[in-house]
Amino acid sequence: MFFRLLSTLAVVAPIGVLLAILFSYNMLAPPLIILTFIALAIIFQRYPKLKGFSYTMVILACFAAAVSYPQYFTRWGDFDVSTLITPSIQLIMFGMGTTMSLRDFTGLLKMPAPVMIGIGCQFTIMPLLGYTIAMLSGLPNEISAGIILIGCVPSGMASNVIAYLAKANVALSVTITSIATMLGPLFTPLLMKTLAGEFIEIDTWKMMWDILKMVILPIGIGLLFNGLFHGKTPWLDVAMPYVSMFGIAFSIVVIAAAGRDNLLTVGPLLVLLILIHNMFGYTLGYWAGRLFGLGERDCRTIAIEVGMQNGGLASGLSKEMGRIATLGLAAAIFGPLMNISGSILASWWHRKTPKN
Repeated sequence: MFFRLLSTLAVVAPIGVLLAILFSYNMLAPPLIILTFIALAIIFQRYPKLKGFSYTMVILACFAAAVSYPQYFTRWGDFDVSTLITPSIQLIMFGMGTTMSLRDFTGLLKMPAPVMIGIGCQFTIMPLLGYTIAMLSGLPNEISAGIILIGCVPSGMASNVIAYLAKANVALSVTITSIATMLGPLFTPLLMKTLAGEFIEIDTWKMMWDILKMVILPIGIGLLFNGLFHGKTPWLDVAMPYVSMFGIAFSIVVIAAAGRDNLLTVGPLLVLLILIHNMFGYTLGYWAGRLFGLGERDCRTIAIEVGMQNGGLASGLSKEMGRIATLGLAAAIFGPLMNISGSILASWWHRKTPKN
């Protein structure tokens, strides 16, 4: 009965949105859009093939709420909500560290060629794609620089999940993510200085420090925690994925609320450009693997590692640079789109078992 009611709501609410817009009852449209995404998130939990999209529906509901009611997500009295973005990213990175061990880095010794190819693709394909798109976009400088930023950050833990679902090489995925993350404090600032320096001023040393304190330090503490308390805190293994999901959703909501006016101006074009960035990342990553003679599973892995970026880190960097409402917009859009496209790609590949 409950799911039937939700299914009805998921069908009726979008019709209500159209009617509200058609008859100029615009105040009714936002709550109906939010209800639609929430209903879909709950319904998708019932179907194994759609379950992976539930979190994306929650993100879209939060995104719609932030754009519709930004006053609730920017300031609470005298408190600037964006202040919490950096701590939330640090908490996510700590959670990432608790799931890692030194074995994740030894993959470089076991499969050096695929790892080096993956790392090389990670820090060349997406940054250059981002720069090309930014140059051709005609968008304001800070928003264009945000497209480059999302290309210059390393991949995140979401790529490891998608690699598993896509029947790719999960061990290679984890190794590339781990090593690329550790190289982030060096490569991300240097790439931003080189590619985005003509759009905005980049303080390379400050960005290095920001990445160190947001990523490397929390991951290091998480690694130490895992080494000391491995198997002794099962509750943490259960809680941290939810904490990470909340942290990512929180960052997206705050950036969407802060950049609402810019989103309403350039939103459709920015969404299209981010989608192109994401799709070309998958495509060029896959064929780069083919070019170097890698097997199907490894090619899938590199495609996913290249196409899926650490949007949380990009969000945190935009906050530290004081440009969350402009520089952070690309990261806020890339996150939900990446989850949708990655899930679709994983579903497609899951049905096609690699021959090797």
